[in-house]
Amino acid sequence: MTRHLILGTGVAGVAAVEAIRGVDANAEIVLLGDDPFGYYSRPGLAYYLTGEMMEKNLFPFATPDFQKLNIRYVKGGATKILPNEKIVELDSKSRLAYDRLLIAVGAQAVRLTVPGAELEGVVKIDHMSDARHILQLTKKTRRAVVVGGGITALELVEGLISQRVNVTYLLRGDRYWSNVLDEQESRIVEKRLKEEGVELIYHAELIEVLGKRGRVNGVKLLDGRTLRCDMLAYAIGIQPRVELAKEAGLAVDKGILVNEHLQTNDPNIFAAGDVAQAYDPLTGRSIIDSLWGPAREQGRVAGLNMAGRKTAYLKSPPFNVTRLAGLTTTIIGTVGRGRDDDLVGIARGDSETFRSLPDAIAAQSGFDVNRLRLLVGEKYLLGAIVMGDQTLSLPLQKIIAGHADISSIREKLLARDAKIADVVADFWREWAGGQVVA
Repeated sequence: MTRHLILGTGVAGVAAVEAIRGVDANAEIVLLGDDPFGYYSRPGLAYYLTGEMMEKNLFPFATPDFQKLNIRYVKGGATKILPNEKIVELDSKSRLAYDRLLIAVGAQAVRLTVPGAELEGVVKIDHMSDARHILQLTKKTRRAVVVGGGITALELVEGLISQRVNVTYLLRGDRYWSNVLDEQESRIVEKRLKEEGVELIYHAELIEVLGKRGRVNGVKLLDGRTLRCDMLAYAIGIQPRVELAKEAGLAVDKGILVNEHLQTNDPNIFAAGDVAQAYDPLTGRSIIDSLWGPAREQGRVAGLNMAGRKTAYLKSPPFNVTRLAGLTTTIIGTVGRGRDDDLVGIARGDSETFRSLPDAIAAQSGFDVNRLRLLVGEKYLLGAIVMGDQTLSLPLQKIIAGHADISSIREKLLARDAKIADVVADFWREWAGGQVVA
């Protein structure tokens, strides 16, 4: 009987368990996790902070769901992988043998390293325990400072506003998330934040957290300014948890390098989710996606391959529906303007593909809170950002993922004062009519 050992109780690990069990009813599956809360929705933590989602709703699986999968669940962390012996050593000093191993341990928040970062009241949101801690602290917090340039930092801002905390948001550059959004999109988000009472400070670099009696009472900026606050919340990027893989001699770049079957350079060890840098056969590149959807799909494909059903992971264009300052925003494919210094590495809920600088022309439409931006290539749409009205989100996802030839409408999209939404809607009706639309 084959023994499959899964490291990590996130969406990639659980998707792998489901896939393995779907192929092999008799295989032994061991799920090892060091998160005391097990499997829960990481994207849902933002809505838990705002009070829109109850804690119990963050857990997609109940005990009976795990029982149906017939797995052995072990609480604990792995400390060492011994590939030659096919053994994983645990922090409890015990050992687990495996025939096939999946590393799906995810990524962790980049830690703040300025003086004072260890003070009570310096918080991040990486796990359920972090969210609980923040909610507890907000009961005695009047003013908070938030640092970071991507989705997670904004989620912290919105969560704290919902808890009636006064918020100052520090941006290192001259606008919000400038490596993904264009200037108008950034300004839309910033305007909405200001309307919510958020103070924005641009070109701000934190150099020290100030404290009294072990607790935060202010921050110091590079320009010499001091800001008083009771909490400092930060989201400055994430790092794949690659230490185990490195020590085991597996190939590692930013993440664990895997082929199109999610297999590492050891044929019995696989990786999926935030920790994996997956090879995309369509582009010939290895890319990290820290998005829920790709993590689930990578876990599923890894599980199928572990169970002997050879399946290639074909990366689809990243598709992320998020909320920026209360404004529903969909990001599809390549939309970025290159890298900048707003984030250290990649952010949770982000994709390297977002940050690619395409050889394309931007076609823009909309105003205020309804906005559509397309990245138009020679024959295909490369990416899109939809802010506000989401009518075209799903059609655009399918047009981009399906590599629809947009040659017939390219000039219309790029024409001055083009009604881009109308052009896309007409094209979608015609193109979808000849497709099998799921």
